[in-house]
Amino acid sequence: MSNISKIILGTVQFGCQYGINSVGRPSTSQVAAILQEAQSGGISVLDTSSAYGDAEFVLGEVNASNNFKIVSKFPKAGKSVSETFEKSLRILNTNHLYGYLLHNFEVYQSDPSVWDEFISLQDQGKTDSIGFSLYEPSELDLILKNKVKFNLLQIPYNIFDRQFEPYFARLKDMGVEIHVRSTFLQGLFFKDRNTLPDKLIPLKHNLLELDAYAEHIGLTVGEVALNYNLQNTYIDGVLMGVDNQEQLAQNFKFVCDKKIECDFKIENQKLLKPVNWK
Repeated sequence: MSNISKIILGTVQFGCQYGINSVGRPSTSQVAAILQEAQSGGISVLDTSSAYGDAEFVLGEVNASNNFKIVSKFPKAGKSVSETFEKSLRILNTNHLYGYLLHNFEVYQSDPSVWDEFISLQDQGKTDSIGFSLYEPSELDLILKNKVKFNLLQIPYNIFDRQFEPYFARLKDMGVEIHVRSTFLQGLFFKDRNTLPDKLIPLKHNLLELDAYAEHIGLTVGEVALNYNLQNTYIDGVLMGVDNQEQLAQNFKFVCDKKIECDFKIENQKLLKPVNWK
């Protein structure tokens, strides 16, 4: 597998405003152009959720399931897993998903039996893979402790945030496919170092260290961040969200063979979680 084929296109931007540098939602015709660029570039998997505003609807409008494998997610909702899943199939214009993930871990924590519904979907052949979208290692600890059977996991991981790294070898031994998001820390890596929000100023020296490292090896910060994730042999898929076709084309150009070897020490780990930026 070439590194570029590990890229998964995230679609949250297609359905709602997202990210620290977002320029706004693309139109349906722009989404079609983005997907054309993605397919031409070698992307085969899309990541979405019924919690991403109109994202699933937009993907259905452009018949994305004809050309891509789709991973969607079950959010905290008033309906059952099967009802929500079937609605996603209808909206996405398909009868099968590549993967279906539990989006809000507290749903499992409050009622672990909800997982039986995911197993049922997989047993019926309606989805190839089932798993979780997690935020904290403690959530993964609980799943492993409970011996939950899953084969797909999505977690945050980037050159600053490596909290899940100690689990990678074990997950691969279990046959779990690992997808990582937040490769660019929701756009923070591209933010002007001199206009950071007050809350993020403690990360300024780390960002400047990243700048210096990138310059030292002759790459841009974007190239360093993307290739760091793509080059990790434990990682099967690297999520990337874009606002337009040009961004995606630029990100394809980021992919390179230059080895990224660095180890940034982040004192304030809490700031690596965008939920704490507000």
